[in-house]
Amino acid sequence: MAHHLTPFEPFADLIPFDPVRGFDQLLREFGRAGLPKQDIPTIRLDVDETEQAYAVTADMPGMNKEDIQVRIDGNQVVISAERKRDTEQKTGNIVRSERHWGQQYRAFTLQCPVDEAKAEASYENGVLKLTLPKKATAQAHRLDIH
Repeated sequence: MAHHLTPFEPFADLIPFDPVRGFDQLLREFGRAGLPKQDIPTIRLDVDETEQAYAVTADMPGMNKEDIQVRIDGNQVVISAERKRDTEQKTGNIVRSERHWGQQYRAFTLQCPVDEAKAEASYENGVLKLTLPKKATAQAHRLDIH
């Protein structure tokens, strides 16, 4: 006759004790609440550097040139844009809407300060191009002691 009973061991669950068991899953679930929605587009950009300037290329499809703002403060660059919703009334029921209406924002810091007076910007076919010349930096000067 086979013995099908399992002896009761009250501490069996504690033998492979892992104090953070399930904690990583909790953090993943908690982190999702604070992350931006994946369907909201962000400003994607490339930054190229030469000895004289930075060249920034930012993808901003569907934006109007008038709705884009670029702010430069020393070595910090802020690109922001706002797409406004049309107030046009449409008949029928919208089944799904994936078009984004709202603000986009991107800020980054460059290694060298930018000469704001010589900076240039252009926007064509959904691509913002910035040419940001570097400010002339003063060379280190050795001070003679008398």
